[in-house]
Parts: sequence; structure tokens; C-alpha cells
Amino acid sequence: MILGLLKEHGTETRVALLPETVKSFIGLKVEVLVEKGAGVSAFAEDTEYEAVGAKIISRKEVFDRAEVLLQIQPPAEEDLPKIRNSQVWISAFNPLWETALVKTFLSQGLTTFSLDLIPRTTRAQAMDILSSMATVSGYMAVLEAAIKLPTFFPMFMTAAGTIRPANVLILGAGVAGLQAIATSRKLGAQVQVFDVRSAVKEEVMSLGGKFVEVEGATEDKAAGGYAVEQTEEFKKRQQQAINEHAAKANVVICTAQIPGKKAPVLLPAHAVESMKSGSVIIDLAASSGGNCELTKDNQTVVHKGVTIIGQSNYPAQKPLDASRMFGKNVFNFMKLIIGKEGELNLNFDDDIVKGTCITHKGEVYNERVKSIIEKN
Repeated sequence: MILGLLKEHGTETRVALLPETVKSFIGLKVEVLVEKGAGVSAFAEDTEYEAVGAKIISRKEVFDRAEVLLQIQPPAEEDLPKIRNSQVWISAFNPLWETALVKTFLSQGLTTFSLDLIPRTTRAQAMDILSSMATVSGYMAVLEAAIKLPTFFPMFMTAAGTIRPANVLILGAGVAGLQAIATSRKLGAQVQVFDVRSAVKEEVMSLGGKFVEVEGATEDKAAGGYAVEQTEEFKKRQQQAINEHAAKANVVICTAQIPGKKAPVLLPAHAVESMKSGSVIIDLAASSGGNCELTKDNQTVVHKGVTIIGQSNYPAQKPLDASRMFGKNVFNFMKLIIGKEGELNLNFDDDIVKGTCITHKGEVYNERVKSIIEKN
């Protein structure tokens, strides 16, 4: 198999594979072609890729020669005509949201795999890019909040008096939320956490957070660990509790998302207006609309003294370790489609391979994506 590693476009600083992971692929008898300068923004030089056995070539040559094309971001519009239907494209497409892109893949007869659809099962944990990148996001969200906040995070006992610790409210206790709890506690803040899934209560408490319970939440074990839509009655009770806690918080970190749907608005404008001047909101759900009503994706908004940061790609701010984690996830997934002699083997009998496949031979393979496409 010939694997082509492409340079990212736009503001993306990560790279899908660092040299250390390329070496692992070569150990599986895979030939690796790397676009010139692909890893520079992630602090990986071309010479490092060459040292482990990769070939550095132009972007055009990668498209011409590779059987499998690998990139973190979806293809740019100008790249789509360059992809042949005999090639496989692997990226994170966000296909539950970007349905127009899926339809383009179908019309061109492309074979595509979306790494953000890796099934959330025990066997697939080592391939789960969402969890890896959420770890980076949760960590970075707290650090940015600590920098923007006009007060300290920890309690200080000083000759000038006692500085009280910051109060941090975290909405959603998925991977990003749990990392935000851990990082906030390490910095000395007091942490309260909301989540509709009672199963995460123990994890929240084990990290030193206080789990705020609202009775009557709907849970679905078939949702793969994600939150699900709630009843209107529950939403009203939850909203009242969130508003009360937000008014006392110095920092609110929003992480709640539902795959394929707009993020639930958990922090309406009037709740923001009840917060203390100088408070900070970090909204990690910004790319799907945001948990805060006033969030703007990739922008910072100041509303009546409250700073609202909509940030959907914190991993690009930690490109080296984020690329390292992403690359290991990619390698663990791609081992499922690499044969003993390094050949490409699309084994659709494997539930992870089939579940991650978006399109192949003019058909949609992932069932969730298929149901959305059929409705549209």
C-alpha cells in the first residue's frame, strides 16, 4: 500500500502523522509519501520523515501516486477533483453535520473514512480521535480561562489578605469536561459540574468536582456515551439550576454536544448578564452553534463585562502532542485495513471499519450518516 500524507490547509497546525508514527507504518511494509513541508507547523521537519524511510514529494505527486490519502481536515474544494475513485481518503469530515460534503463524495464515487465516527467501544478506544482531541481541548480551555480571568484560580494566603479560589462551572462531563475538571482542580479552583448522564457522577467526584444533579434526565445506553435530547420539563429545571450556578461562577466551560445536531443552548443571554463582570466563558461547542447563546465560533465577544470565547480547534494550539495523539489513533485504526504484506485490505466485515466508512462505490456505509442523507 502507498500512503500519502498531505499538508493541512487553512490555519490548521497539526499533521496527521509525525515521523515516529510514519516509522511504525513502514514497519508494516507500507510505503509512505509525505508532502513537502507537511509537518513543519507541528515542528516535524522533512529530514525527520526522510530519516525514518518516508519519501518527500510535491502535493501533486502525492495525489498522483498514493492509494490512500491522509489528512486531518476535510479536503479543500480545489482538492476534490484531484481525488480518483480508486483512492481512499481518510480524514475527520464531521459527516453528521457536513451532509453536502458527503453528497459530493457520493457523486464522485469516492471511498472515504471519517475518523470522528470511530465507534465508541472498548475495542476502539485506542483509535478514538474525538477523545484524544477533547483531552487537549479541555486542558487548553482551562488554561485560557485562567489567563483571561482578572483573578487567580487558587486560594492564596498573603500578607495582604486571603485571595479566594475561583469558582468554575463545567457544562458537560465528557472527555473534554473531565479534563477541564482535572486541570481546574490542579490550579486550585472550586469546580461544579452539570451533566445529564448520572453515570459520570463518580468520575466527576473522583477528580474533585461537585456533581450538580437535576432529577428526571433521559439516558440512552445506545447513544455510545453521548448525551441525548431531553424533555422540555427537564430542560426548564436544568436551566434554572445552571442559571443559579452561573451567577456565582467566575468561569464557565461549555462542552455539551449532541452528534449531528445543533449544540443545546445551556447559557442564554440573560444568564450571561447575571454573571459577575470579568467572568469568562469558554465554549468548546462553538462549531455546532455553542452552548452559550452569545457564542460566535472562533471569535471572542465581550458582553456586559463577560468574555465569551468560542473556540472549536484548541488542538491546533498544541500541535506537537495533539499530532502525536492523533497519529497514534490513525495508526491503530489503519492496522485494521492493512494486510500482512502491507497491502490495502478494506475488511467491511469488521464493525469498526464499516462504522467509520462514509462512502464506498456510490453507497453510504455508516448507518447514522445514511439516515441523515436519506432525510435530506
